[in-house]
Amino acid sequence: MPERKATIASRVGLHARPASIFAEAAAEQPVDVTIAMEGEPADEAMDAASMLSLMSLGASNGDVVVLRADGDGADEALDALVKILETDLDAQ
Repeated sequence: MPERKATIASRVGLHARPASIFAEAAAEQPVDVTIAMEGEPADEAMDAASMLSLMSLGASNGDVVVLRADGDGADEALDALVKILETDLDAQ
């Protein structure tokens, strides 16, 4: 299963506006994407398209998360989502 690591760039972490933007982008992908804090078991990963899951993740600025997806288009989906997480969405 393809996976990517991303460092949270938004100053407030993955909360409110950044989480909303990311969840919407994850929901638009052709594959299901999961997210977990680095070091957590893959079976504890959460749905990346779920606002509630993103908020409960508690990812802060500088934290590293792991995105996973499987199926056609998984690599492209993960690359696109990493770009979002590694952009300071609070600065826009």
